[in-house]
Amino acid sequence: MALSLIAADTAQSQSSRITEVTSPGGIKAWLVHDTTLPLIAFEFAFLGGAAQDGPEHAGLANLASSLLDEGAGSMDSDAFQRALADHAVELHFDAGRDEMRGSLRTLSENRDKAFELLRLAVNEPRFDSEAVERIRASQLAMLRRRSTEPNAIANDRWFALAFPGHPYGRPVDGTLDSVAKLTREDIAGFIGKTFARSNLRVAVVGDISAEELGKRLDEVFGKLPAQATLTPVANVTPQKIGTVEVIPLDVSQSVVVMGTGGLERRDPDFIPAYVLNHILGGSAFSSRLFKEVREARGLAYSVYSYQVALSHVGLWFAGTATKNERAAESISLITHEFGQILKDGPTAKELEEAKSYLMGSYALRFDTSSKVAGQLLQIQLDDLGIDYIDRRNALIAAVTLDDLKRVAGRLATAKDALTVVVGKPVGLGG
Repeated sequence: MALSLIAADTAQSQSSRITEVTSPGGIKAWLVHDTTLPLIAFEFAFLGGAAQDGPEHAGLANLASSLLDEGAGSMDSDAFQRALADHAVELHFDAGRDEMRGSLRTLSENRDKAFELLRLAVNEPRFDSEAVERIRASQLAMLRRRSTEPNAIANDRWFALAFPGHPYGRPVDGTLDSVAKLTREDIAGFIGKTFARSNLRVAVVGDISAEELGKRLDEVFGKLPAQATLTPVANVTPQKIGTVEVIPLDVSQSVVVMGTGGLERRDPDFIPAYVLNHILGGSAFSSRLFKEVREARGLAYSVYSYQVALSHVGLWFAGTATKNERAAESISLITHEFGQILKDGPTAKELEEAKSYLMGSYALRFDTSSKVAGQLLQIQLDDLGIDYIDRRNALIAAVTLDDLKRVAGRLATAKDALTVVVGKPVGLGG
């Protein structure tokens, strides 16, 4: 479904197409009613996620999310999956650090069955022994593969070093030891404490009216507990900044992950920092890192930087993969480019090109009903307001060179990053 939700030349406020629906039971959702195609895209999230796993239960949220569609109510896994397939219903769950997400996509004519299956998955998951052990075995196999993948090793180690003793330091997928020990009681307990109406966010796009959506919200979520019992998660800053850790691995290329403190999503300077990052390493072909690391010196095929805004910390990452003998040179060059842009800022030409790209490409995030629903859900999670879609491009257009200089002054320099290198880098020890 192609929705012109972000048509740049329309005079009508696009947020006027977004309706905040409140069910008879008080559950809220954002809705874009669109009958172009007989489809409904339903996205939702429960705040909490893997940060609620607990020190001895890393991977619990991830395992629980993989089991929610493996049998519910009177249907075992085979029967539940067959019902989804017979009615062309797509149902998925996924765990992140800060929330558990769910996604439902259905034809309008199958909505009754689709919402009933969703209701069962959310309220009456079975967690049968066969399903638990089968999904556990799959998760363990995935973890064994990850244990030899340089990118996975580097990212997991970065978070472990940066956040010791904090929930963000634990791998979302867990470890071979922790996942092997998780019990059915652990899984059911996790869902029981995190699935509640108080921490629920919902976004819906497609062939469903506001009145009907209100009724469906109560059908699906109305019997959940009113309040979640989440363990408080502390705000945190990354540790080990300024250090380099090498993890030896017999591969032809070294993977480099560099990370430092950034800005949280609610920070007023987040948008200027977003523009600054695009100029540094956010663009695949026009960024400074691409031009200097790949084009000018041929050190790597891919080099990038990006921001991460978690609920309790903002981060700024850069990374690449390069020949072992050129890893030290690549790190030095990324450090230099990061330092230069923070010291001197970008040029006026770079700023205008970045703003033009970021504003023009925004519509690509809204070209299907599922993408629109996903964006509306993320805007809710970030607490940006129902009119954010209207305001977003204006916020980018308003960014000035002075804004970027101010932001640069607030951010740590790249030489202060925590760097993890996986491979056999020459000149970096290990």
